[in-house]
Amino acid sequence: MELDERKKKILQAVIRNYLETGEPVGSRTISKYTDLNLSSATIRNEMADLEEMGYILQPHTSAGRIPSDKGYRFYVDAMMEEKNREVVEMNELLVQRQDKMETLLKQVARVLAQNTQYATMISAPQTKRNKLKFIQLSKVDEEQLLAVIVIEGNVIKNNILSVQEELTDETILKLNILLNTNLNGLTIDEINLGIISRMKQQAGTHGAIVGEVIDAVAEAIRAEEDLEIYTSGTNNIFRYPELADQQRASELINTFEEKQLLGELLQETTAGNGAETTGIQVYIGEETPVHSMKDCSVVTATYELGDGMKGTIGIVGPKRMDYDKVVGTLRTIQTQLDELYRKKDND
Repeated sequence: MELDERKKKILQAVIRNYLETGEPVGSRTISKYTDLNLSSATIRNEMADLEEMGYILQPHTSAGRIPSDKGYRFYVDAMMEEKNREVVEMNELLVQRQDKMETLLKQVARVLAQNTQYATMISAPQTKRNKLKFIQLSKVDEEQLLAVIVIEGNVIKNNILSVQEELTDETILKLNILLNTNLNGLTIDEINLGIISRMKQQAGTHGAIVGEVIDAVAEAIRAEEDLEIYTSGTNNIFRYPELADQQRASELINTFEEKQLLGELLQETTAGNGAETTGIQVYIGEETPVHSMKDCSVVTATYELGDGMKGTIGIVGPKRMDYDKVVGTLRTIQTQLDELYRKKDND
């Protein structure tokens, strides 16, 4: 007798419930865990078939069932096959999307510099307070685990973890369930010592692995919060006599090359400072928070790509810049990025 879809779903429900509670599972409990809308009597008959086929066991009379080694093997193989497929597909999609986004933003910076004849900058979109979406542990070899960490914005980070002993597929499965049950949907600030302590206790002898995974999650989220900035048209600064003084020009060019101060400026714009309603912020001379730009005007615009993903575009030029043209150009870019993103999502 082969497992039909109904038996597969009931078996999966028995195993998931047993993994969560450690207690034998009865038919009434299973009726709440499946989408089959079956009576307890029907589920009892199916569970009897599963027991006869060797997928579940009844530890003693009048008790519920627990998974057998054969049941665990079916569950682990099916789950790992599904999760591996999901991760491979997501990895391919996101790498392609990330490459396209980087190319697009660099092109936007170049076009802005050419059209305005000013220096331009654009930050890659970020999600504020990134949340963890999914973790998958899988075996690389006897001494290594691969931790695939997916965070908000569908960004994937891969980490190799060393282990002191070879872990069975069943143990890895239980760790995956433990990690995802407790951590999914949390920001790094919300993963507190209480949660970590409870998880390590539940993991028992594998508590150290849980600690390493949480460290990897924190590293992945913080790395994603680092700001990536693309610039273009720095040499346009020399077109304007008031900025072409050797010392001033050198300071401005260093600012564009080092990018740290640019990051602070762009993050300030993204955070608000009057830009939330219009999306446009204009800094004139001394209003500019970057010292090397005190003789400049800086116009910035915030763009959004959905799911809380925001970035900032900035144009730096002399105080006598063509404000109408600059603001109009930034509004056009905002609209085009928004339309492009919506089109991609609808494809």
